[in-house]
Amino acid sequence: MSDRAKTLHLADPDQTCALAQALSSRLAPGDVILLSGQIGAGKSHFARCLILASLDQPEDVPSPTYTLVQTYPGRHGDIWHADLYRLTDISEVEELGLIDAFSDAICLVEWPDRLGDLAPGTALCLHLDAPSPDDSRVLSLSWTDPSWDAKLKGVLDD
Repeated sequence: MSDRAKTLHLADPDQTCALAQALSSRLAPGDVILLSGQIGAGKSHFARCLILASLDQPEDVPSPTYTLVQTYPGRHGDIWHADLYRLTDISEVEELGLIDAFSDAICLVEWPDRLGDLAPGTALCLHLDAPSPDDSRVLSLSWTDPSWDAKLKGVLDD
């Protein structure tokens, strides 16, 4: 993958979940996935599927909309799931410990625009769009760090 961008058409929530599950086993501490898209586009669904596939014991994976961050002990390292929608000031990112987590944990960040300049340049960016009233989604992926090439090989290939 030389262009480091890909667009996928996902027919339903099951396809979204399958993609998240396939990606989960390839992640390691220091990997950051930035999830953007409008409310209801499937960001939390993607994150929940990825987290559940990474756990030894299934557990409730609520959206961190009100807590801002939820952490989980994953097979390949701690997983941090952040929902920054309610973030009121960029200084709160540091208070949450998110900056350290970017290097020490697997991080899934919803509403990454709230990070401003604190967004890691090595992150995998996923944008979900719901262009029609059915359950289909369009997933646009982009990355600049070449380490994602190997992690995504086989996950995105048809």
